[in-house]
Parts: sequence; C-alpha cells; structure tokens
Amino acid sequence: MKSPQKLVLLALVSACLRAQSMNLASGTSDNPQSGALPMVMTTAAPGWDAMFMANAFLLDTQQSGPRGGDKLFSTNWFMASFEHSLGSNAAFETDVMLSLEPATITDRRYPEFFETGETAYGKPLIDAQHPHNFVMALGFHYTRKLTPGVILDLYFAPVGDPALGPVAFPHRASAAELPEAPLSHHLQDSTHIADEVVTTGLSYRKFKLEASGFYGSEPNENRWTIETGPINSWSTRLWYFPGANWAAQVSLGRLDHPEAVVPGDQIRSTASLSYSKPLASGRAWSSSLIWGRNHDTGSEHNLNSYLAESVLPIRRRNFITGRIELVDKDELAIPGIFRIGAYTLGYTRDVDLFGSAFARRIESGVGADISTYSLPDTLKPLYGNRPLGGEIFVRFRLRSQG
Repeated sequence: MKSPQKLVLLALVSACLRAQSMNLASGTSDNPQSGALPMVMTTAAPGWDAMFMANAFLLDTQQSGPRGGDKLFSTNWFMASFEHSLGSNAAFETDVMLSLEPATITDRRYPEFFETGETAYGKPLIDAQHPHNFVMALGFHYTRKLTPGVILDLYFAPVGDPALGPVAFPHRASAAELPEAPLSHHLQDSTHIADEVVTTGLSYRKFKLEASGFYGSEPNENRWTIETGPINSWSTRLWYFPGANWAAQVSLGRLDHPEAVVPGDQIRSTASLSYSKPLASGRAWSSSLIWGRNHDTGSEHNLNSYLAESVLPIRRRNFITGRIELVDKDELAIPGIFRIGAYTLGYTRDVDLFGSAFARRIESGVGADISTYSLPDTLKPLYGNRPLGGEIFVRFRLRSQG
C-alpha cells in the first residue's frame, strides 16, 4: 500500500501533466494559462478526462470600392481532447478538431481585402481567404515526467500543428471575438493545418524547446480529405512562460514548396508575446504582439508582418476588440511588394438567444467590426483611396463547465 505522502505526490504529478495537456491550444502551442479559451471538462470513461471546445460565427461582410465584395458565411470549429494517465509519471492524449467551413463558406473563399494565400479553382486567392479543412487536426500526445521539472512531450499528427509560429488565430485568446483571418496569416501561423507532423518537446520549468518534421505543402482545394506526403519540412520553437499570464515564443522553419502556384520554398521566422490578465468578472483581458517573416527562395522576396491584437471584456457581457497589422504583400493584382496597413475595431455583446437552458451550455453573442486600410498610391486605382470593410455577426461557443 502506498503511503499518504506518496499518494499526494502522485496526484500532484498527474495534475501537472493534465494541466499541461489541457492548456494546449493547437498542436503543441499554448495560450497563457490564465487566457485559456472556454471549455467543457468532464470524465469520458474511468481513467479518461475529456475536454470539449467549440466556436462558430455566422457573419455578413460588406466591403467598399472596386474590388470590394459582400457575403454571408460561417467560420467555425469544434475540438475534443481525451487524456489518460499512464501510471504516476506519464499521460496519453488524443485530440481531434473539425470544421464545417467547406460547406458554410461557398465558392471556396470569403472576401477579405488584401488577403492572399492558397488557391481556388486552380487560381491564386487574392482579396479572399480560404476555408479551413473539415479535419483541422487529428493528433496524439505522449507526455512523461523525466525528472523534477523536466517533461518530455512526443506528438504525432496525420493532421496537426508543427512547432512553428504563435498560437493559430482561430485558437488565440486575443483573437476570440474576431471572426476573420488576419492578413498576416500566411506569414505567421498558416502551418496550423499541416500533414504528417512529428514533434518532440522538452519542458524545463519556464521553458519549452520543440523540433518538428512535417509535410510542407499547404492543403489542396478538396477540404474534405486528409492529405499525405513525405516529411520534407522542419521547424524548431522555443517557448518561455514567465508566469501564468504570459507566453512568449521564437521559431524558425523551412517549408518545402508550400504554395501550389508559387515556385520555391519558404523560410519562416516568427516571434510572439501574449498576455492575459484575469478580471473580477471571471473573464481575461488578452493581448498579443506577433512578428512573422517569410523568405521565398523562388522570388528571393523577404516579406515581413507585424500584428497587435487585443480583446477587453467590459464587465461580463461586453467585449471590445482591436487588431492592427502591417503586412508586406507580393501576390496582389499587380506585380510588386506592397506594405499594407489594416486597422480593425469591434464590439461584441453576449445575448442569451435561446433561453436559460441553452445559455447554461452555450455563450451566444452579437457583434460588429469595421476595418480601414492604408495602402501605397500605386494600389489606390484598384481599391479606392479609402477602402472600408465591415461585418455584423452572431457568435456561439461552448460555455466553460466542469
């Protein structure tokens, strides 16, 4: 029979491993511990802990100017994670993330000024963002405590997120009330849906060092399938967690021919700092600063991106959101490298749309945001002097329980 002291020690080790796995946002990336997204935690079976998260926006977007568009569509995702302790020093976790965007975003795109990356019907997307795949992630973790303060994390994902970049925008605490992708997506966090991902990570106190191999090509246009390919790309990332409110990372990777219609490879460098401050309302004020840089070996272009975003809860039901970006683009309608500025301000209010029984499980809200842009004079004949974009939306997500 184990002594009471040993039982307490085993429980603490198990809780530490469980907290590490449940705080993961995508792949092996982490929001600040105090800024974790709302989730439902429960027991799925004896010895198994389960976590569920979901987020969906139904939005109508309107844009001005010659290249502006309008559309009604939905961005959405659902995640389930199951964790099982393996003795006193190890844990196993499997996670799956799904999205119905292949069905809820028609024509393989939604309008977004100056957004580029991937293709639709064999042509590069310009001023538009692609839907996510139906299977956004399918991954397996093995986590083991090696010595006091040292934890090993092994991760394999037929579809998953390699150790490159910040937390991807759909799962980033500071972007929780923003339904559209940032313009810097393909310079910072676009690898969050990659294939054949293998990652090894070592955590020591406040640091975590990771290395990944993966298939570097972006997903093809058939968003319903799981692709396969050789492990031909690599990345490494170093995390630093100075406290529960902070998460910082620097990363470097080489992607083998990621874009189908763009020749050459990409060498991507990123750095980010995220901060979440718990408030008396039970919410957290979450903010991120992100830099991402692509060096394209085909064109020899060096493209930089800078992003600042924040979501500030006012009391419990109101959210003020903002995002500022400066992004270099070289795939717009005319040749050249152009520095684009995008400035977004939004507001969301939680509203119980379907009665108290539903509200106990789902947080629903209504909101709107507006974006303005700065652009070089060369582009103004195409977009107008002051292009504007705006949207109204309804938001649904699982409410934290358990």
